[in-house]
Amino acid sequence: MIKRTFINIFILVLAFSGLAYSQSTRSLVNKGVDYYKEGKITDAEVNFKKGLEKAPKNYIVNFNLGDAYYKQQQFDEAIKSYQKALAESKTSLQKASVYHNIGNSLLKGKKIDQSIKAYEQALKLNPSDYQTKYNLSYALHQKQNQKNKNNKDKNNKDKNK
Repeated sequence: MIKRTFINIFILVLAFSGLAYSQSTRSLVNKGVDYYKEGKITDAEVNFKKGLEKAPKNYIVNFNLGDAYYKQQQFDEAIKSYQKALAESKTSLQKASVYHNIGNSLLKGKKIDQSIKAYEQALKLNPSDYQTKYNLSYALHQKQNQKNKNNKDKNNKDKNK
């Protein structure tokens, strides 16, 4: 499963959104990104949380914190951060990226039907996103496998009656 890296999104958003950071928030986010790149995910999380203390309604900080949680397999926390990022998103591409990552978190959390809905939302906003198309296809395949397994289990149960 392909996971969109927050670093690319961070650069894209920073370049196009015109968001104004206070220098301290910017430095916290940049340090968090550095920690993330180095694989120090817990340290990245700490920096992103400190950034949220200064700018709780910041799209980038919430998005990056979601990625830090995702990397630590804290999928419910990741979803909460992504939802906060969604509320602060300004463009369709930002929203599509958030829905993509929500879909990934839901899928990893075994919430297949919800992940499919998130991927579909992402594709409505960015229909040409091949990563999301791939992930949606994967989730649909997982759903079919789950359905086949349930039918097989039911058939075996019926045979044993």
